[in-house]
Amino acid sequence: MATDSPPAPNPSWFTPKRLLIIFCVINLLNYVDRGAIASNGVNGSSKTCSKDGICSSGSGIQGDFNLSNFEDGVLSSAFMVGLLVASPIFASLAKSVNPFRLIGVGLSVWTFATAGCGFSFNFWSITIFRMLVGVGEASFISLAAPFIDDNAPVAQKTAWLGAFYMCIPSGVAVGYVYGGLVGQFNWRIAFWGEAILMLPFAILGFVMKPLQLKGFSPAGSKKASVLQDGSEDQVSNGEDGELSTREAAGQSSKLFGLTVAWNANVLTRFWEDVKILLLEKVYVVNVLGYIAYNFVIGSYSYWGPKAGYNIYHMSNADIMFGGVTVVCGILGTLAGGFVLDLMTSTISNAFKLLSFASLLGAIFCFTSFCFKSLYAFLALFSIGELLVFATQGPVNFVCLHSVKPSLRPLSMAISTVSIHIFGDVPSSPLVGLIQDRINNWRVTALILTSVLFLAAGIWFIGVFLHSVDKFNEDSSHPVTIVDKGPTSPLLEENRMADCTTFS
Repeated sequence: MATDSPPAPNPSWFTPKRLLIIFCVINLLNYVDRGAIASNGVNGSSKTCSKDGICSSGSGIQGDFNLSNFEDGVLSSAFMVGLLVASPIFASLAKSVNPFRLIGVGLSVWTFATAGCGFSFNFWSITIFRMLVGVGEASFISLAAPFIDDNAPVAQKTAWLGAFYMCIPSGVAVGYVYGGLVGQFNWRIAFWGEAILMLPFAILGFVMKPLQLKGFSPAGSKKASVLQDGSEDQVSNGEDGELSTREAAGQSSKLFGLTVAWNANVLTRFWEDVKILLLEKVYVVNVLGYIAYNFVIGSYSYWGPKAGYNIYHMSNADIMFGGVTVVCGILGTLAGGFVLDLMTSTISNAFKLLSFASLLGAIFCFTSFCFKSLYAFLALFSIGELLVFATQGPVNFVCLHSVKPSLRPLSMAISTVSIHIFGDVPSSPLVGLIQDRINNWRVTALILTSVLFLAAGIWFIGVFLHSVDKFNEDSSHPVTIVDKGPTSPLLEENRMADCTTFS
């Protein structure tokens, strides 16, 4: 006689591949914003005056707020300030709050801030909103890559990371085109459109069942995480059912003491984790090379259309630079991930690919600016960008696999902070300052591109370092994730199985 079998579970809609797609779209929107504000349509141009005293009004943000090239560069760096400050904070909070929910919080801030950019009325107001955009993006940048690395197939980890980081150049490129087209009507519309597109994903971060990261153990409730002894003190009431003043003061004092102790513990743990990262030579060398790389790429993305317009007189610089960047970015980033997987994804092989691709890319990009022909420039620069973008998957693979699983969010946060605070944050204003002094975009571009050779040299050092892949190392002190809602372990494809028994 057959007994009734339990109902088979319904396949989950939220699969690893769909997680990758959702994160790729969010990352794309993040970088569309960066491309849009750098486009000629949104960024615009400053007011110019001829020798005869005839002045033409400027356009876009630079024209409306009458910004110099240096102030324009500061506007780009303002975004990074928020990103730098918030990234370590979100990485630390990931040990006490579910990381998936933190992403929802960050995307909500991002949506509010981009809408605010459209309502800004002067240099300082848009600068503040740009800082908040960076704060909003910080949680996603720090936490998305570890989620992807957890759920990617073992033989395709770098390819999945490559697909995610492919959205950086393609997002910037789409932003160039988007900003150039929308900016013809009103540059403010570009920011409002971005906020509308991101809003559904911000909501999704709160309503979707949260996930947990490798190396993090789920806990029951937020209250249990604050009261470390796991017990709740009983509160005695007087005859009138109201808490006495003395008892209330005692409870408040105890809660305050527990809160202070918890915050002190979090801060101590944060600094201990940072010291561990700074002592990891493989991680440090990788980030140093990434800093030099991002110094160049950050300025390329911000000043590229304007430099192309002035050097080669491109009437449609936004679309042309956007087209080249999106094609080379997609092909290069995906190729870098696939090549490393074919070589076997090891840290040593990653450094070999990083140094080789960045060196060749630097040669082609530098040579391209030496030609006066637009077509020669486009051909050589395209090859250079293809090689340069091939580093995205390998460099982040090293960041994730050179540290223990519980340190991955912080490793991504510190990497993000470093490449921006020493890379594109100073590079955009510095390039603007150099251009203000020498007034020659070709020479400025050559000076900037030469820094790529430094990146190649630093990554070449990594080839000779003793490296150990720590992805499967257990954390000696597993941290606790807290969330009011139910948590799910790493995403898995649901499998249907027959459960019928016979008697």
